Amino acid sequence: MSTPRGFRDRGDDSFLGLVGDLPELVKNLIVAEINAAKTWAARTGKDAGVVGLWFVLALFFLFWTLPAIGAFTIIGLSSWIAPWLAALILVVIGLLLVVITALLGLLRVRRMKNRENPAKALSTDARIVKEVADEF
Repeated sequence: MSTPRGFRDRGDDSFLGLVGDLPELVKNLIVAEINAAKTWAARTGKDAGVVGLWFVLALFFLFWTLPAIGAFTIIGLSSWIAPWLAALILVVIGLLLVVITALLGLLRVRRMKNRENPAKALSTDARIVKEVADEF
């Protein structure tokens, strides 16, 4: 009888039949772990690239905010308020842009760290197999 997901009921199989299927099951487990490692490496590489992009963007804002827009804004604001206060307002806005883009990069790093590492999954599988083997 077949289950809804396509797995067959192994309850009536003999012990030797189950032992005979063991090499195929181990091979399938190894292939699945290798595929999981490839997927994890691809995602981690992509996220590392995005993190690098966010930090480069933060550095871009840090580099260009003060000299390029700064002079124009300070001159414009100094017609209403003191020039030192206009410069201070501009510095705060520039630093806020730097902090926001750096935080976006850090959030991506945290999300990347929370992902399950295939090495951890492999060690968990090995521990489970060892526990089952110790029972027999």
